Amino acid sequence: MEELTLIQRIVVWILPVVFAITVHEVAHGWVAKKFGDNTASNLGRLTLNPIKHIDLVGTIILPALLLISFTGYIFGWAKPVPVNPMNFKKPRQNMAIVALAGPVSNLLMAVAWALIMRLGVMIYTQSEIIGQPLIYTGIAGISINLVLALINLIPIPPLDGGRIIAGILPIKWAYYYNYLERFGFIILLVLLFSGGLNVILGYPLFILQQWFFALGGM
Repeated sequence: MEELTLIQRIVVWILPVVFAITVHEVAHGWVAKKFGDNTASNLGRLTLNPIKHIDLVGTIILPALLLISFTGYIFGWAKPVPVNPMNFKKPRQNMAIVALAGPVSNLLMAVAWALIMRLGVMIYTQSEIIGQPLIYTGIAGISINLVLALINLIPIPPLDGGRIIAGILPIKWAYYYNYLERFGFIILLVLLFSGGLNVILGYPLFILQQWFFALGGM
């Protein structure tokens, strides 16, 4: 298949990026509701309408900059879905599960995009004009969702991995651990532009991509 131009890359990645980020946040709110917290539901945030979740910097500007700068990683965030752990029966443990719901939703979406890619592979020999966009979009969908799942599992607050660790640590340790939250975004950017993120995620991402691309027929 031919190499995509920058404009084509942007077009191919728009839908997978927006849905990956949006569904990730909705998953947090949906699981929180299952545990008794209706905060997100009452605010109309349990919707797949991306307009309700778009953050100008995290959903549009940052992914676009990463896409055109070829850093090797494309990720972002939406407006956080509000969750009130005080509505949970077991606030710390339930909050950890709510946090885990985001990465799990990304892995499930990666499966869905792999199936779309497989459809594209099946169609490609008969209709390149239909099959090729499905393949490219499937590749983008798998890639963005795997990256979001892995990055969010890094144990740095306020990433989901940090929330999960805070939920299983003893209360006193969790209290001090959560102090890292004010530096979390800075740490993530340093890891990204120093190459540290590639050291941490490079091998796991490679293995997962091989599995999901195989599922997609590539």
